[in-house]
Amino acid sequence: MIIYNVTVNIEESIHDEWLIWIKEHIPQVLGTGKFEKATLTRVLVEEDMGGVTYSIQYRSYSREALDAYYKEDAEKMQREGLKKFADKMLAFRTELQIIDEYTVNFK
Repeated sequence: MIIYNVTVNIEESIHDEWLIWIKEHIPQVLGTGKFEKATLTRVLVEEDMGGVTYSIQYRSYSREALDAYYKEDAEKMQREGLKKFADKMLAFRTELQIIDEYTVNFK
């Protein structure tokens, strides 16, 4: 499984508006059918540049599903955020491959 990670730094002046928007945007990305789950997290390290930083992690069904997202959906989805918030946010994307997962069972 591959995680498509989008890290976004938002200027404080639009933070509240962006947070409302991203909570609407994530279900739209999931609606493409290329991902099984998304997690929205706030990065707790303060950036030198200021602002508030978030990470959105989308779990793809497969490499093929992620490639299909890039080909069929990514440009449109990214354009929406750029159009709305343009120079008030900075985003970068990474891919993470899950090697193994562990859980704790307390009994």
